[in-house]
Amino acid sequence: MALILFTGAAITPADLHIENGFAALPPAFYTRLMPTPLPAPYFVAASERAARLIGLDAASLAQDDFVAALTGNSLLPGSEPLAAVYSGHQFGVWAGQLGDGRAILLGDIDGPEGRMELQLKGAGKTPYSRMGDGRAVLRSSIREFLCSEAMAALGIPTTRALSVTGSNQRVMRENIETAAVVTRMAPSFVRFGSFEHWHYRDKPDELKRLADYVIDTFYAELRGAENPYAALLAEVTRRTARMIAGWQAVGFMHGVMNTDNMSILGLTLDYGPFGFMEAFDVNHICNHTDQGGRYSYANQVAIGHWNCYALGNALLPLIGTVEAAQQALDVYMPVFEAKLDELLHAKLGLRTFEADDRALIDGLFTVMQGSHVDFTLLFRRLGELQVDAPTDQLELRDEPIRDLFIDRPAFDEWAVRYRARLRKEASVDAERRAAMNRVNPIYVLRNYLAQQAIEQAQNGDYTGVRELLAVLEHPFDEQPGKERYAALPPDWAAHLEVSCSS
Repeated sequence: MALILFTGAAITPADLHIENGFAALPPAFYTRLMPTPLPAPYFVAASERAARLIGLDAASLAQDDFVAALTGNSLLPGSEPLAAVYSGHQFGVWAGQLGDGRAILLGDIDGPEGRMELQLKGAGKTPYSRMGDGRAVLRSSIREFLCSEAMAALGIPTTRALSVTGSNQRVMRENIETAAVVTRMAPSFVRFGSFEHWHYRDKPDELKRLADYVIDTFYAELRGAENPYAALLAEVTRRTARMIAGWQAVGFMHGVMNTDNMSILGLTLDYGPFGFMEAFDVNHICNHTDQGGRYSYANQVAIGHWNCYALGNALLPLIGTVEAAQQALDVYMPVFEAKLDELLHAKLGLRTFEADDRALIDGLFTVMQGSHVDFTLLFRRLGELQVDAPTDQLELRDEPIRDLFIDRPAFDEWAVRYRARLRKEASVDAERRAAMNRVNPIYVLRNYLAQQAIEQAQNGDYTGVRELLAVLEHPFDEQPGKERYAALPPDWAAHLEVSCSS
């Protein structure tokens, strides 16, 4: 496929050409069907950064012909629309067959950084919709669009969001809302549950066909391994561990870590209920539907491992022995711990590694828990700490950080240990601050910011969505005039809830 790069002149859907590599799999893996059109679709927003990944100009996506194509009202050239089948464990319980209940894969397009699949989420009923209507609503589509791009800007592996389009067609959730479609992009949308589907149906030929497709298409370097299927499990386990370490380091919580929402490429997939930690509580649950707290901040490390075991169980017929599968799964915790340790050292501005660092880091999280301090603001402000401030001025110099704590003496005590550790490696304030600001964001997608942009959009004003996206694309940079996006949440934000409804 030829690489498509557009500069200058506006383009139309006719200029594109799409192929569908997934469609080369046998018909048992999907159902071919057309998206269901929406009446009078309109443009909400597009991501310039995501558009560049496939050689497009985001401005072109506001054109009527692109709006129609990215809503499902017309087809891009070469599209072979399909909905994929998969199964999965939901909240730890085997749910059986699931599948793309409202997402339709259009196909692949090559871009400057490789191949991307385009998928319309909210494009209508499929054979896998079960009791659903196949639609997404404007509220959830905006949240997924913004968070996909925010996570990418934070450097965390994720699917991408190209655009959001809407329609005034009504959709019933807890209340009557309006429909929308988010165009998602990823090299692949194959999930852990895609493998579980064939394992639990006792279909070894289909299981092998899917594994070979994934290895040959995305993990070609594993084909020469002594046991390619064990090597696949090990590599997916590593990627999953590193991804979740990234989540923990920025305070991100994925509210529905079901096996059908786990990417075989180690990408953050399916932004339903999610949240960025504000007042720190290690047991915080971001999904109102998750009454038992299975997917709390504290639990998502273990659940990631559990999900890898579910994948390992599905791949076991191909791997051959329990011992080989276990060896592949055993990489999870060492990889996770090493990656999180690396990220937390960077967040604290530590260039070297000492034996007592774990105790220092755990001590910080203990005092954060005690005061329910704001996660993002604390790490950002911690860069302002001065190592050699005069003792009689410490409280004054530390005031911007101390003000975040209810128990200020507990922070003061920890800061004494932190300063001693910084002196041990001859840390220079200005250099450390610059390094910490490169890894500690000032802007994250707080729920109340998303809600404000959504409410504007529901009233026909999409400028809030676009401005918030522009801020989130530069999460580590001070942005004059945008200070309100970095502020503590207002009191009313404590009552916001997100659930599995979308």
